[in-house]
Amino acid sequence: MSWDTLQLRPRQTNFVSAGAGCDRAFPHVALFSDGVTTEETAPLTAEGDHDRVDVDVVIVGAGFGGLYALHRLRGLGLAVRAFEAGTGVGGTWYWNRYPGARCDVESLEYSYSFDEQLQQDWDWTERYAAQPEILAYAEHVADRFDLLADISFETRVVGAAFDDATSTWSVETDRGERVRCRFVVAATGCLSTANTPEIDGLATFEGTVLHTGRWPRDGVDLAGLRVGIIGTGSSAVQAIPMIAAEAARLTVFQRTPQYTIPARNGPLDPAEQADVKARYAEFREANERMANAFASKFPSNRINTSDVSQDERDREFEVRWERGGTPFLGAFRDLVFDLDANEYAAEFVRKKIAGIVEDVDTATKLTPLHPIGCKRLVIDTDYYATFNRPTVDLVDVFDDPIIAIRPDGLETESGLHELDVLIFATGFDAMTGSLLRMNITGRSALSLADAWAAGPVNYLGLAVPGFPNLFTVTGPGSPSVLANMIVAIEQHVEWIADCLAWLDAAGCETIEAQSDAATDWVAHVNGVADQTIYPSCNSWYLGANVPGKPRVFMPLLGYPQYKRRCDEVAAAGYDGFTTA
Repeated sequence: MSWDTLQLRPRQTNFVSAGAGCDRAFPHVALFSDGVTTEETAPLTAEGDHDRVDVDVVIVGAGFGGLYALHRLRGLGLAVRAFEAGTGVGGTWYWNRYPGARCDVESLEYSYSFDEQLQQDWDWTERYAAQPEILAYAEHVADRFDLLADISFETRVVGAAFDDATSTWSVETDRGERVRCRFVVAATGCLSTANTPEIDGLATFEGTVLHTGRWPRDGVDLAGLRVGIIGTGSSAVQAIPMIAAEAARLTVFQRTPQYTIPARNGPLDPAEQADVKARYAEFREANERMANAFASKFPSNRINTSDVSQDERDREFEVRWERGGTPFLGAFRDLVFDLDANEYAAEFVRKKIAGIVEDVDTATKLTPLHPIGCKRLVIDTDYYATFNRPTVDLVDVFDDPIIAIRPDGLETESGLHELDVLIFATGFDAMTGSLLRMNITGRSALSLADAWAAGPVNYLGLAVPGFPNLFTVTGPGSPSVLANMIVAIEQHVEWIADCLAWLDAAGCETIEAQSDAATDWVAHVNGVADQTIYPSCNSWYLGANVPGKPRVFMPLLGYPQYKRRCDEVAAAGYDGFTTA
């Protein structure tokens, strides 16, 4: 089994083609180049004034998805308005300011490709960009393309309701504003709703409580303090070495040990950056052919683990360990498909942990036993070595469960750990959390929460049956978090923009995913995952980190095949959609 053999075409369904056109007119709102709309866009003035729209499109979120959607849809001549809960742009990179926050996709790849001059003008400083640099890049893009004028900051969408009678959406914000529009584009991000577990006594803690996903803008001085951190996922792996270097004492509360590969981060070689810029189009095209839409410089091997000896396997693992980064899992093509093959890679990393961590008991606690990669593979700088510090303690809460949070610390079964600061590095309500918190209702007042009660049902990760003219950027059922997110975002935004242009040309008011198409697509996404090791352990890919969340594998593996399928759907008149 390999990426090439994955079948990305769903089984045959009774798709209904949208046909040649809808022959129906709909209101259109013009947008002047200065961002000011015409008189036609005056706000609703009466309860019954439902046949008017304020804007064509409302975008929720001003991260990389929202910014590009705003730019691209304005370019179609549409009136667009974006709402963002933060005080600035950046999305994930606005909120996640914890020490050590850094991207795990290389800088030259984790960047927009839609504008050649932007690619040429922006210079990255590190192989893997840190949060401040990525945020500065997002801010630069917003300024460069004059996007800020159409974004309402410190404004959270608290409701979005579809009106069957007028085929429009009414979007409500926490500032009491109500905006009517034709389309809603939810660019809310896959990892944007922080997940904080419910632990008895949290409200009684007299110290400082923090979450890595909502870190204070001005930072936190941890010098001389006793710090506890709950979680050992990606955010924690990045933060723990930085916090350990500053705090008087750090106690790590681990539920599940983590496989992590050295990042080998460092300054970006100017010659390498110049070389990529000289052939950026070729570079991007090569990345889009990769299963995860990045790392074409160090592609996956085309051989299986069984094709070589143990010494040859170890040599290849060592090469990738020394180079660093997530391409480690590309050492052999069967690592994510075959549990026996996967065990070779897992055991290699376990031996590395034993060789780095000096205390045998600590090393044992840090050693994962699940398949490598079934949880998100992490990259780090000195994570395992940090546990050699005499001021760092590791508590395995599987064997020593958390009892409660007390005013002066955190109590486990073995006793009280006195703390001044408690940090939750407990991740996110991934993929669906932000969408479900917006109180979205579609046809016949159907709530998205009810529609997704058994798990997200989404066609192509782009549209939901019963919710016409609502698009989800990198929604569940698309490659999203299993791909280079910027590439996935650009592909989705461009598909949505082309769809809106097609609807305009066809005279259609609405486009809606068909139930059968979406149901089959969800089955397909899970069927593809079932061919791999990904569902073999509990992870946030399945929603397993959020109590009560339905267990459905949400991202789709295989970016190139997915993109081809989206193109086929559009070329065939939007198969699997109904237009009117």
